[in-house]
Amino acid sequence: MSSTGFSFSPCAVARLKLLGCLALVGVVAMVGGAVTAPAIPAWYQGLHKPAWTPPNAAFPIAWTILYILMALSLWRLWEKVAPSPARRTAIGLFLGQLALNAAWSPIFFGLRAPVAGLAIILALIVVLALALRAAFRLDRPAGGLLVPYLAWVCYASTLNAAIVLLN
Repeated sequence: MSSTGFSFSPCAVARLKLLGCLALVGVVAMVGGAVTAPAIPAWYQGLHKPAWTPPNAAFPIAWTILYILMALSLWRLWEKVAPSPARRTAIGLFLGQLALNAAWSPIFFGLRAPVAGLAIILALIVVLALALRAAFRLDRPAGGLLVPYLAWVCYASTLNAAIVLLN
C-alpha cells in the first residue's frame, strides 16, 4: 500500500500502461488523420499516382491496425522487459520512429511537399528498422508486432517516391 492509502495491482498497472501506449499512438494517428482528410479531395486526388496505389478506403483500415500493433509493441517493451539500457534504447528508437511518423502527414499532406515527405519516410524506415531490431532482441513479440508496420512503410515509401517522380 502506498503512503496515500491507495495501491494498484500489477494487473491494473499493466492496463494503465497499455492505455497510455494506446493514447500516445492514438494522438499521432489523430493528428495524421486530421491533416490528411482535408487534403485528399483538395489535393491528393489530383496527383498522378502509380498503378499499385490502393483505394483511399484502404489507408485508414491499414493504419488503424498498424497503430494498434505499434501501441502493443511499445506496451510489451515497457511492461514485459525489465528496465535496462537496452530497453531504454528500444523505447527511444520507438519514440523516434513515432516522431517521424507524426511528421510525415503534416509534411506530405499539410504542406503538400512529396519530396520532403519522401525524405521523412526514408528516415522513418531506417529508424523503424533499428527499433524493430532492438525490440526483437528484448522481446520477440514486441519486435514481431512491428514487422507489418515496417512492410507497410516500405510499401508507402514506394507510393511516395512514385508520386515524386510522376508529378
